[in-house]
Amino acid sequence: MQNPISQRPPSSYRGRFAPSPSGLLHFGSLVAALASYLQAKSLQGKWLVRIEDIDKPREMPGADQEILTTLDAYGLHWDEQVLYQSQQSDLYYDVLAYLQEQSKSYYCQCTRGQIKKTGGIYLGTCKTLNLDATGCATRLINEFPFADFTDGIQGKVVFDKALAAEDFIIHRKDGLFAYQLAVVVDDALQGISEVVRGCDLLEPTARQLTLFKTLNLAAPSYVHVPLAVTDEGYKLSKQNAAPAINNKQPQPALIKALQFLGQNPPVDLEFESVENIVNWAVTHWQLSNIPKQREIML
Repeated sequence: MQNPISQRPPSSYRGRFAPSPSGLLHFGSLVAALASYLQAKSLQGKWLVRIEDIDKPREMPGADQEILTTLDAYGLHWDEQVLYQSQQSDLYYDVLAYLQEQSKSYYCQCTRGQIKKTGGIYLGTCKTLNLDATGCATRLINEFPFADFTDGIQGKVVFDKALAAEDFIIHRKDGLFAYQLAVVVDDALQGISEVVRGCDLLEPTARQLTLFKTLNLAAPSYVHVPLAVTDEGYKLSKQNAAPAINNKQPQPALIKALQFLGQNPPVDLEFESVENIVNWAVTHWQLSNIPKQREIML
């Protein structure tokens, strides 16, 4: 069986924003979306939007359309058709079958509780048991562990070596596709050349690099922008019920996001149209001005 992924050859810069429809966009989401958009547009590249809707139990009905409406309201217009991960199941199954055929994965029946009792790192308990798929998760055989990588903002990022070398789940016991599998397959399929996203996704990068290498695919470069956190130390997130940004008056949040990203917009820019603000931001975008921090308190 041949590798089922036909990776788009890198001909120009291609970036993406990939929200999950588990809630509406908040200020932290805007920071990540704006940074990825400005990086792409400042390099005359394409900016894509992908809806990561593979975890149906966590979805908020209608959130996908609200997210797209918000991006439009903030002047962040995507260049190609929006990709929904829920429409990618056949490809994900093909990749799982390919990995199984190549003896690069196996079925695992271990529970989180069992793994926690052995120190929290999966030790390959089921690797030689030749289990069938019934009631099992699928784990990747981690032949290419990445204990570090170089980030475009954060510099050299080092991971726990034992965790980086773990055989990680690519298909869950409940039948859902793991985030690591879906994001790698779609980044390859869409020819993403650079991923700009929040520092909450720094750790998954190691596993994504492992999977790219296992599938013999070229990995994108990575840029992780600081997270917006509250004075209690909580990151702004849908899970923490962060308030949605205002679609009817986008200018103040756009200016605040530019300031958060170290771009120093002029004082009177807030009184301009959304289009003018975004155009100014594209023209003056400096990735090097983003604070080299993982978190910034609001």
